[in-house]
Amino acid sequence: MAKLTKTQKLRLEKLDPEAMYDFDEALKTLREHSKKKFDETIEVAMNLGVDPRHADQMVRGMVSLPSGTGKDVKVAVFARGENADKALAAGADKVGAEDLMEDMQNGNLDYDRVIATPDMMGVVGRLGKVLGPKGLMPNPKLGTVTPNVEQAVKDAKGGQVEFRVEKQGIIHSGIGKMSFTDEALKANFLAFTSAIARAKPSGAKGKYIQKVSLTSSMGPGLKIDNAGIEGA
Repeated sequence: MAKLTKTQKLRLEKLDPEAMYDFDEALKTLREHSKKKFDETIEVAMNLGVDPRHADQMVRGMVSLPSGTGKDVKVAVFARGENADKALAAGADKVGAEDLMEDMQNGNLDYDRVIATPDMMGVVGRLGKVLGPKGLMPNPKLGTVTPNVEQAVKDAKGGQVEFRVEKQGIIHSGIGKMSFTDEALKANFLAFTSAIARAKPSGAKGKYIQKVSLTSSMGPGLKIDNAGIEGA
């Protein structure tokens, strides 16, 4: 992390680590602490009352952020023929079949999303040990195994993000950039937190959304009042 200026250190020292903020107050505070030397990512983290070691307490899915992510998402697609043409036209960075599989086996895995048509899963299945650990394995439940690769590529490029709870019950994601307007970031925050609330698993007991915090790449973590969040 880059060194803080004296002014920034003083501001941080004045922050109460136990203080609760509403989203608007938290975002204003993060903007005040921004170094402004690069476009920081605004991130949300949520502590959930689940134990993802149990299948009925796994929280995973996709959500489209209405304001986009501000990130250039690299997408690879396994498809042939007309579907391959549609994927390329929709903006996929790499499209192929066995050739793409071999490329990935050779270590070329610089992608944020991997999509496949159902007929290509015989090829993609050989990449389980390569794509699985990176969370890139196409999955029908996430919409990344689909005959409509054109829409899947557009969704990935347009602001759709995947979420998956970690072992400690924490789920987090970037929801935009510091350069976004307050309104754009708030819309993304509400879309993301609402998606997590709707994804409450059947096995979750007690309070589901326990803590929510907002931070930026170089900024402090600020606790958000759960009251305004659906399902909290």
